[in-house]
Amino acid sequence: MRHLLATGLLWFLSPIIVLTDVWASDTRGRPAPPNIIVFLVDDMGWRDTSVDFTRHRSPVNDHFRTPSMERLAEAGMKFTNAYASSVCSPSRVSFMTGMNAARHRVTDWTLRRDGSQMRRHPSLDQPDWNYRGLGTQPDAPNTLFARTLAELLAGAGYRTIHIGKSHLGALDTPGADPLRLGFHVNVAGHAAGAPGSYYGTHRFAGSLRQGRNFAPDVWDVPDLRQYHDRDINLTEALTLEAIARMDRAVADGKPFFLHMSHYTVHTPIMPDPRFIDHYHHLDQAEAAYASMVEAMDNSLGRLLDRLEHHGIADRTVVLFFSDNGGLSVHSRGGQPNTHNAPLSSGKGSAREGGIRVPMLVRWPGVTPGGSVTYRKVIVEDFFPTLLEIAGISPPDDLPQEIDGVSFVPLLERREAGYPEQRSLFWHYPHWWGPSGPGIDAFSAIRRGPWKLIYYHADRSYELFNLDVDLGETANLADRNPEKKRDLAAVLARYLRDVGAQMPMDRQTGEPVPLP
Repeated sequence: MRHLLATGLLWFLSPIIVLTDVWASDTRGRPAPPNIIVFLVDDMGWRDTSVDFTRHRSPVNDHFRTPSMERLAEAGMKFTNAYASSVCSPSRVSFMTGMNAARHRVTDWTLRRDGSQMRRHPSLDQPDWNYRGLGTQPDAPNTLFARTLAELLAGAGYRTIHIGKSHLGALDTPGADPLRLGFHVNVAGHAAGAPGSYYGTHRFAGSLRQGRNFAPDVWDVPDLRQYHDRDINLTEALTLEAIARMDRAVADGKPFFLHMSHYTVHTPIMPDPRFIDHYHHLDQAEAAYASMVEAMDNSLGRLLDRLEHHGIADRTVVLFFSDNGGLSVHSRGGQPNTHNAPLSSGKGSAREGGIRVPMLVRWPGVTPGGSVTYRKVIVEDFFPTLLEIAGISPPDDLPQEIDGVSFVPLLERREAGYPEQRSLFWHYPHWWGPSGPGIDAFSAIRRGPWKLIYYHADRSYELFNLDVDLGETANLADRNPEKKRDLAAVLARYLRDVGAQMPMDRQTGEPVPLP
């Protein structure tokens, strides 16, 4: 089966120095490396949960039933200032490589080898970005070459398991297959970033969902034929597959890295019949969405229960994260661009609703239960953090430069060991398409309470103090020109240092200037 094809090759290619370090540490009597589960949700908003990520609970939290997230928060740490990119592929590549999107240049979502799925901006031409995504060859055009987190963990003796959405490489490229990127096992990961359908009765295919005869399509979820024509939800099928692969790793005595990467709650918004009756108080679209959130939470609970069944919960680190802010501009019930309130806007936006995400971490014996950190972290931080948790030093021949910072000091409650005045950066030289606050080509920086957004099309700025204006309602760019100037200089210097690509102004034929 294609799920297991790469196992032998990965062991052959794995760096000997890393394997030697790990096994030598075991022979010196140090604790074995923990299992790692990264539970990644697609398009889940900061407020789409009964867990409150603000200092004051909101009625919005009561719209959702997520007891497993509550359980994880009670046993670990809640991150209130966790960030991702505004759309999915840039976040996923940053997670796998430790690089900021401005550096790795997979700055938008990927699908086709020529990047033709992208919408044309009204006044800008996008740069020649890495639209083929993450790859395996150093000189492949429009492709990022890097060594992945999965590859390094596999080289250190972990069984690396990918379940669900991948969206790391374009169709007909090596990066479309997680087996080419360091995973021993791949179930349902391919080039597309959304499922054709969430229903087994549709064979998880868009053509059947839309009432046409079945035909292969780029959105059809692969590897799940055993569930075709069955009354089962995609989220449940992926959970069963994850449990089976965890069971096998435990039986084989292998530490495992499970990348549990759900397609949900990405469109199409399709109600899960198991949970829809809990949401009669919401309109039809929001009830369907809430049932998908609860299905996701049920999956999390099933995995946590399985760890306890095997007696390995105390030796397994669990990290919960979303790949970008919550969808709000379409497909939801109610008024667009309001679903992440008090955050502004949603997916695709430079505003907080597009980039701030829910994040929870449980590390038994290290991170106190019920703890909270207000320090800022961003998706590329997962790479150095998980390597440190696994006891792996990045090899000297790593081809990429790491932008992420390990947040292990935060998990160990050593906040003095984590930078307090760290700057975070975003770069999106594209147009996502829908209309809403902050949805345009942009670069942005957050430093302390301040956030500056630079819009490429008209060279305008938005400046917000998030400590007093979490909803980004008051643009202070004109009232505080000194702060705007200082942050713009830091942002420009960073973009220049990492070689960030700027879009072309169609009228002048020149690249948009840096801030």
